[in-house]
Amino acid sequence: MSCCRFERFAPCLVFAIVLSGAWDSAVRLVAEESARPNIVVILADDMGYGDMGCMGSETLRTPNLDRLADSGVLCTQAYVASAVCSPSRAGLMTGRDPRRFGYEGNLNAAAANYATRPELLGLPPSEKTLGDHLRAAGYATALIGKWHLGMGGVFHPNVRGFDHFCGMLTGSHHYFPGTMKHVIERNGTRVDSFSSDYLTDFFTDEGLRFIQQQDRSEPAKPWFVFFSYNAPHTPMQATPEDLERFKHLPDKKRQTYAAMMFALDRGVGRIREHLERTDQWDNTLLVFFSDNGGATNNGSWNGPLRGVKGCLREGGIRVPMIWSWPAKIAAGQRCDAVVSALDLLPTFMAAAGAVVLPLAKPMSHEDARNRKRMIDLAGAHDGIDVLPQLIGGAGPPRRLYWRLQGQAAVLDGAEKLVRPSHRPAELFRVASDVGESDDLSHRETERLMQLFGLLGKWEAALPTVPLWGSSPYWSGNTAEHYDAWPPREEPFR
Repeated sequence: MSCCRFERFAPCLVFAIVLSGAWDSAVRLVAEESARPNIVVILADDMGYGDMGCMGSETLRTPNLDRLADSGVLCTQAYVASAVCSPSRAGLMTGRDPRRFGYEGNLNAAAANYATRPELLGLPPSEKTLGDHLRAAGYATALIGKWHLGMGGVFHPNVRGFDHFCGMLTGSHHYFPGTMKHVIERNGTRVDSFSSDYLTDFFTDEGLRFIQQQDRSEPAKPWFVFFSYNAPHTPMQATPEDLERFKHLPDKKRQTYAAMMFALDRGVGRIREHLERTDQWDNTLLVFFSDNGGATNNGSWNGPLRGVKGCLREGGIRVPMIWSWPAKIAAGQRCDAVVSALDLLPTFMAAAGAVVLPLAKPMSHEDARNRKRMIDLAGAHDGIDVLPQLIGGAGPPRRLYWRLQGQAAVLDGAEKLVRPSHRPAELFRVASDVGESDDLSHRETERLMQLFGLLGKWEAALPTVPLWGSSPYWSGNTAEHYDAWPPREEPFR
């Protein structure tokens, strides 16, 4: 598994990495050769795996995302921490598998509807966020858009490492806040006027406003902005102008989805345009991906993958991921190595020349013995610094775990074991069988049992049980998705 290089690299840098074979050396070279980069994360919500031009779509228009892929590395085997929004975000935000701290299911209801103590209904206060780590390293930090990591005061972005927050604490929101009852806030105060009528454009405005403030700040310091868009999550709403571009599509839902993606793509273009115009583009480390695979209800398309949001097939947890840092990462790459959203934290800290903050002490509900066992098994964090492989080296073998609503899975190298909630486990070689069409469980029983053992050992070492669960309805709903969403041609192309 490695990255394919289509264009030139900085020869001295690649030569040094190849000679040393040491990832730490590559990190030191990055830190020493330039000032610390600004950092941008752009997260889509429920975007389909195939829903960019660079991923095969012939109906959507994503020129800015396609151009972004051309300017850096398009990773085709990237994974998120969960197949649903909230635990996926908990993983990418902390660089830790969310099951370690009991964050297994979505948060979709008020505290009164859960049996868990209210102070545990969100990202545990003991967990450090990307904002915490980067602010401690001297960065100005902002989160724009969807939070979905808890509603109580101890979970608010402003006390979780973000100097500036504008968006919603909830998991979804309608797109025309000026004409409807809304819950959009800015640093704890309800927003009373909007620079753009459409929420996706407003979030772009707000993020750029923060960046412009940093441009004028004295003394200057690097900044980190997380554009956490809620598009193209339901409700399906788009501007009339964007809908007009896709009126030729016969399916209304796909038409609206395409328009919503077009608005998201427009935001990506505006962000890049500002950074280029202010001479910040070359030294900005930018990552784009989706929080999980395409959903059943928004008209998305998962391309060659089987499954959808909510299930642990590839279609629920595998996403395209784009990394761009023109000063360091060569353009025109396509990478087939396994990468993970859990890699954001160690990669960002390496680029910033800083170290991650230490873990807090275990919370009262955590089993301290298991916490130590898990750290001994997998370390304090679950991601790795992927800069060396993005710059030109080969990535190490990866092992990733998932658990959700009675399902569990483990990816170990080329093979993935999936344990559905409703039938025996299946084994796939997903490095080559992206559609999970050839179940190897009856032919490669030794490998099946080996992965079963790894999965069981991981589950037995988790420090806590899930702190809340979804309604049993979702387990049945997810079970249906295992067979109902095979790989298919793009609809209405």
